[in-house]
Amino acid sequence: MVHLPAPLGQSPAFHAHIDHLSRVAPLDRPVLLIGERGTGKELSAARVHFLSKRWSGPFVKLNCAALPENLLEAELFGVEPGAFTGATKRRQGRFELADGGTLLLDEIGNAPLAVQEKILRVIEYGELDRLGSSETITVSVRVIGATNADLPALARAGTFREDLLDRLAFDVLTLPPLRSREGDVAALADHFGRAMAAELGWDAFPGFTPAAAERLVRHGWPGNVRELKNVVERAVAHCADRARAIDIVQFDPFASPHRLVAPAAGRKVSEEVASVAAAPVSTPDALPDDFRSAVRAFGRDLLSRALAEARHNQRAAAQRLGLTYHQYRNLLKTHGVSEARRAS
Repeated sequence: MVHLPAPLGQSPAFHAHIDHLSRVAPLDRPVLLIGERGTGKELSAARVHFLSKRWSGPFVKLNCAALPENLLEAELFGVEPGAFTGATKRRQGRFELADGGTLLLDEIGNAPLAVQEKILRVIEYGELDRLGSSETITVSVRVIGATNADLPALARAGTFREDLLDRLAFDVLTLPPLRSREGDVAALADHFGRAMAAELGWDAFPGFTPAAAERLVRHGWPGNVRELKNVVERAVAHCADRARAIDIVQFDPFASPHRLVAPAAGRKVSEEVASVAAAPVSTPDALPDDFRSAVRAFGRDLLSRALAEARHNQRAAAQRLGLTYHQYRNLLKTHGVSEARRAS
């Protein structure tokens, strides 16, 4: 039997969603899951399935945005030999594979109208035809649609069938974004941190410093729970001292060293000041020379203090500033810190 993780969250918004889901799951009707990326639509769909009377049947998934129309149709409804070039053998579609269970159609708003019509037929009558066949196949499948699109607006625009929307919207579950789940960021961060520490073979998870925990809570989380999981796992994986609370949290792995926040042993530096401090000498004259010089001097001091506190271990100093080793090396050269140290 598949193990379904326990719901992780204590906020009123999350509990309201779980309560709604638990009431809908036993009803053998289509369901729509609406939510931003990373909110856990697939996990919610699995919970609907395993809390339903179909729990012992298959739980099948398909992303409707991942395939062009002809391949999507073949994946959903199956293929007979000779149906199109390259179709050399009979193949069951996802509806047949999900017979007796549940089919999750992710990004259902991207399904072409012709495919939507066939989906509606299966929902209405439990009937389908494989591509290249005139034989009608009967299936019993509960359909769950998932999307972040405004399906009523798409229906008004004529790109989503209103009759399909009516059938899918027997009940609509809206997943709350992480920014609306007050108190859940800390609990989820601790859960993901412990799991990552265990995966790395650590004896214990040291947690986050108060400053790092505050930064996690205050972040906007446009990628929701998935983004939080990545950020926390990255912070644990990059931690240099597993015995100390984690202070370095990198939200954007693509960020240049000119944009990173530098907490420096518990001290905070605003992102704007860090950006100016790291700017090259050729910065446009948008700022007065004396102000720019002062900020760059602060940047040099920040780099030097981190190096001194790390006993001139550049990798450790980079960790203290939330930078990679190569980013830190480049900033040392940009600000002349390396040369200044050798001269001293």
